[in-house]
Amino acid sequence: MSKRSVKPLIPVLSLLFALLAGSLIIAATGSDPLEVWQKMLRSTFASGYGIGQVLFRATTLIFTGLAVALPFRVRLFNIGGEGQLLMGAFAAALCGIALPASTPAMIAIPTLLLSAMSAGAGWALIAGWLKVRRGVNEVISSIMLNFIALAITGYLLTNRFAVPSTVHTPVIAPGGWLPDFDTLFRLGWHSPANFSLFIALAVTAGAAVLLYRSRYGYDMIAAGLNADAARHAGIATDRHTLGAMAMGGAMAGLAASNLVLGYKHWFEAGLSTGAGFMGIAVALLAGANPAGIIASALLFAWLDYGGLAVNTLVPKDIFMMVQAITILSIISFPALLGTRLKREKE
Repeated sequence: MSKRSVKPLIPVLSLLFALLAGSLIIAATGSDPLEVWQKMLRSTFASGYGIGQVLFRATTLIFTGLAVALPFRVRLFNIGGEGQLLMGAFAAALCGIALPASTPAMIAIPTLLLSAMSAGAGWALIAGWLKVRRGVNEVISSIMLNFIALAITGYLLTNRFAVPSTVHTPVIAPGGWLPDFDTLFRLGWHSPANFSLFIALAVTAGAAVLLYRSRYGYDMIAAGLNADAARHAGIATDRHTLGAMAMGGAMAGLAASNLVLGYKHWFEAGLSTGAGFMGIAVALLAGANPAGIIASALLFAWLDYGGLAVNTLVPKDIFMMVQAITILSIISFPALLGTRLKREKE
């Protein structure tokens, strides 16, 4: 079996290994792993509320997963999704506050989405510009920008925009609200799942078309595979570096559609709950493939909410460990399999 034929199986093997390791950890705590996994399934997929919670969490992770996957095609590792999400959500909230309450939805929603995407893209472009002009590693710059974004939004929220005695901004204009699934489909889920899921799916489809059905996407992938050869072929690699970072930042900022427009209707401290960092795991498990990101986001969303649902049996931290083991496996298995195949050939 060749390394190329094994490579597509790595995410599946990594997930199975992580679930097995999680089961062993659960057993070590004195609980029955089968009982825990069954309760997780019942709590998430056997009720409308549980399904809605998983879909809500997955929506944010689709956006932050794309924020990592698109730059990765140009061999850029965007660690700044958390900061880009915060800046996008904060910009959407401020724009929503500034709009008159009577602003119609057909104007308010596109305006808020555009402001979120622009803020996220602009924040990511800082790391892209440092990479192109100064040769600064995007991993270092983007992760530092996370802390700066957290400080800026925290300071402005606390000292300027928060409603007195709270940690959130005023409510955005009603025209900027995205309807939840209960309103759209007359369900009784009472969950935060909302219309932004369809925006996430549409954006994912658009990303797949861009990467695999357009000249621009071909040039992006070529620039990532071999920058020197791409430059000799006339591809502007610096432009694609900036473009990929901007697109990644826009995707992270667009997560505001779920958190601000569709759920809270304001910006508050701790809004992102680490979704920007979790997007890294989502993208790695999906192999930076837009289609795979949907399945990967659903898996991590299930582990996230399912861990809360069974925290009376086992600590939620166990499922965070399962997520971490999955990613470590994805990183480690290619090297391990490559070494084994090399020895077999010798």
